[in-house]
Amino acid sequence: MNPYKPYLKRAWAEISLKQLRKNVEIIKNLNSDSTEIMAVVKADAYGHGDEPVCRCLYEKCGIRYFAVSNLDEAIAVRDFCPDAEILILGYTPPEYAHETSQYNIIQGVVSEDYAKSLVHNTPTSIRCHVKIDTGMGRIGLKYDTPEECADEVERIMKINNIQVEGIYTHFAAADSDSPDNIAYTDRQEKFICDVYDILEKRGIKLQHLHFMNSAATCYRNNPKSTLSRSGIIMYGLHPDISLDIPEGIEPIMSLKAVIAHVKTVRKGDCISYGRTFIADREMKIATVTIGYADGYSRLLSSKGEILVHGKRCKIVGRVCMDQLMIDVSGVEVSSGDTVTLIGKDGDDCITADELANIYGTIGYEVVCGISKRVPRIYIDEA
Repeated sequence: MNPYKPYLKRAWAEISLKQLRKNVEIIKNLNSDSTEIMAVVKADAYGHGDEPVCRCLYEKCGIRYFAVSNLDEAIAVRDFCPDAEILILGYTPPEYAHETSQYNIIQGVVSEDYAKSLVHNTPTSIRCHVKIDTGMGRIGLKYDTPEECADEVERIMKINNIQVEGIYTHFAAADSDSPDNIAYTDRQEKFICDVYDILEKRGIKLQHLHFMNSAATCYRNNPKSTLSRSGIIMYGLHPDISLDIPEGIEPIMSLKAVIAHVKTVRKGDCISYGRTFIADREMKIATVTIGYADGYSRLLSSKGEILVHGKRCKIVGRVCMDQLMIDVSGVEVSSGDTVTLIGKDGDDCITADELANIYGTIGYEVVCGISKRVPRIYIDEA
């Protein structure tokens, strides 16, 4: 009996934990001995499912540092990974400071005032990494000079019940190979390293200085960063589709569905809403059990392709909420056959990055957008 039968009803995602482990090993080899992986598992592990991914990383890959976006995600990871170090990269309302302390979570602190508001709401200490805005323009201490940043870090350290364990920043364009963006990232990196060095000269030795995201891990790995915050490359996608990623890193998600119906249409027949596609010849059309409510974008209407028995078949007409139609003329298909929307079939492969390129976004959004009604099936071959 097929153990996956309860899930194989209409559309599902297959997650290869074997490939996840392989990706992690490649990333470890990119890093120096002084740098550990901090696995970024926010947004339900980028749509891949936080519990199985986190347990695999923690139990089988030896990952001990994790990054999330909010307190709810942090508490979930604490349950999966009891002894892990978990950093909240984003904002936690001060009213929840006690929960942060209770679950031994490290909070990203963006200002002296924010640090004070956190300790005001709990009698226990708060562990934190201080965020420095070196050019992302999002959150963090923002000053013209590293000395001024170091001054505020010192002031934060003097607040009762605040434990500053590190400083960090986020690169805005480390996934670009243009000279201007490389120079910009150089300045970001130098700024935070200067802040760290100034603090060290003042007798303050922090445990962590980290600035490498996935792109920096691939393209500008620096042993000064004690952590490499590996996100998208861990899941096998490109930080930027125009740049290569290390050989062997591959996507861990495949997206599949089934054919519900096959029919022949005549020249002049219309397909789907709005009559945007009119057959210019007799065609064989298959209806596939997936749509935009599953996270397969309507922007792929009459543009995207789907693998059917290893052959690319073009979407015709608009993608509906729950279904779409493809041209399977010349392909032997039957109702119930499996099709591949993301992943490999035969000698061909469709990636989330490829889909993203069609409708003008990034692979991150594609995998994060696969909806909750699409079950995730975890495959962990030896």
